[in-house]
This record gives sequence, structure tokens and C-alpha cells, in this order.
Amino acid sequence: MRKHLEIFPVTGLPEVAAGADLAALIAEGTDLRDGDVVSVTSKIVSKAEGRLTYGTRQEAVDAELVRVVAQRGETRIVQTRHGLVMAAAGTDTSNTAPGTVLLLPIDPDKSARALRAALKQRYDMNVGIVITDTLGRPWRNGQTDVAIGAAGVRVVEDLRGTTDSHGNVLAVTEPALADEIAGASELVKGKADGVPVAVLRGLEDAVLPAGSDGPGARALVRDAEHDMFSLGTREAARAAVLDRQPPVGPRELDASVLSELVLDGVQVQAGDNAVTVSGENPLTVGMAAERVAVLLHAEGFGVAVQAGPGAAATVTFGSRSK
Repeated sequence: MRKHLEIFPVTGLPEVAAGADLAALIAEGTDLRDGDVVSVTSKIVSKAEGRLTYGTRQEAVDAELVRVVAQRGETRIVQTRHGLVMAAAGTDTSNTAPGTVLLLPIDPDKSARALRAALKQRYDMNVGIVITDTLGRPWRNGQTDVAIGAAGVRVVEDLRGTTDSHGNVLAVTEPALADEIAGASELVKGKADGVPVAVLRGLEDAVLPAGSDGPGARALVRDAEHDMFSLGTREAARAAVLDRQPPVGPRELDASVLSELVLDGVQVQAGDNAVTVSGENPLTVGMAAERVAVLLHAEGFGVAVQAGPGAAATVTFGSRSK
């Protein structure tokens, strides 16, 4: 248990331009010590790396995204090439010249490693680096800073298998240490104050030995395949209807998936990798078959609907391609 933590803003830094020496600016702007963690806003990293583009913000988002997670009007939540899910792909038009858009660093973990190496080589300081950006969160109002890049710091504390004060074994507890560092540092940086760097002291146990950078903040990114909320509500509904994949192999079905599907005049019978829907009204049968297909898609099945003779339809299901 950590007993004490200090957080210092690094004030008085000049406006950062392309080619700026961030290591020199930080080292000369504060009294760094071994074991400190330096939290750096991604904006000045991007500026130093020349990550400015010309055009509209929407054009910049189009170039940076790999998939749209959710969209309402012009507001888009997207996944970037970094794997991050965020509004507008992390692009920024504040404090930039008209007609320009600031992009995230190409590889924030690599940027963090380079900054850490420079501070060690030139100033003989073994510190951890966390590069931060501001994100909104599902289920919660407001925004907070999180780590999008890291070097020389443990990004996750794995407490699984340890016990709490009552002797209970912790099964899933993995605090996102790098995100906690990012959020804490924002308390002294502040958006309105224009302070892009903070130093956290008291986290020596989280700083890795010199030469060991760790997995970086990329380790905090959950793959879309394992994300239970990988699409927005509207996008998930559209995918269930328009983006279904055909089955490519057998997969066992839990009959309870269909237990609440009740339609008058329709019989639904599950068999081996197929669900038969039958009744007297072809329209009602077709509606029921589509509902079965949507339910199975939501459970991760590959599905296909085929009309049968008369008022009948067959929904085949199984594993789907990755």
C-alpha cells in the first residue's frame, strides 16, 4: 500500500512546435528524480512530432479511423489504428492554426520509450513515462484522462490470486495503474491552465528498471472481439440485421436463447445446427425466422435463413468466421 503521493505541475513550458526537444524542456523545467513518473499530454507530443494535417476535422477523422463504433449526426465514436475507441479519433482543433487539425502520435508507446530513453541518456534519470489523452466513458458523464502511451511503468497491477483484508481471494482485480496515473496528473495540469506535463512522486514501486520499458499502454486496449460493447446500440441493431455472417462450422446451442421467443401460430424447434420455424401464415413465419436469426447473431453465431416449402423456414447456425 502506497502511503504518500505527490503530484507537481511543470509550469512555464513554451509553446511546443515540430521538432521540439521534449526531454530538454521537461528536464530543465522541473527537478526530476529517479523513480518519478512523468505524465505528458499527447497534444505536445503530437506537436513535437509534427502530427498536424490540413483540412476539416471530419476529413481527419476519416483518415484516422479503422471502424465506426457509434454515430449520432456528425458525432462519431471510432476505433483508431492504435486500437483506441474515442470520439473523433482523438483529433483536436483547439490551439491550432485555422484549417489545421492535430492528430494523435502515430505510436504513443514508441514516443514514450523515446522520451524515457532521452531522459536517461542525457540526464541519467530513470523515470516512467505516461502519455495521456482525454476520453469519455460508457455509463458515465464527463471525461477523464487515460494513458494512450507508456514506457518504464507498470500499466496494470495484477492482484488476482491475492487476498483482501477479510481473507477473500481476489479473482478479477486488475487496477489500470497507468490510467489512474493519467487521471491523477490531470488534477494539476488542467485543460484551461495549459499545463501539459506533471510529475508524480511516490510511485517508485511502479517504475521499471532502466532498460525495461514494459508492454506499454497498448496492453490496456481491449480487443473488439472480447469487448461486450464493441458497437453502439443503433450500430449493433443494424449489424444484427445487415451484417450477419453465415455459419462455417458446428456449434452447440443453449436452448434458453430461444425460450422467450413467443409468437402466436408459430412453432419453433431447435435441432442440430438448425432451427425450424413453421406455422400457417408465411408472413408470420418469416418474421419469426428473422427474430431467431437476430437472437442467434447476438450470441455470436453465424446464421443463415432459408425459406422452406409452404409456411416454413429454416435458420441454420454455427460458428462464424473470425
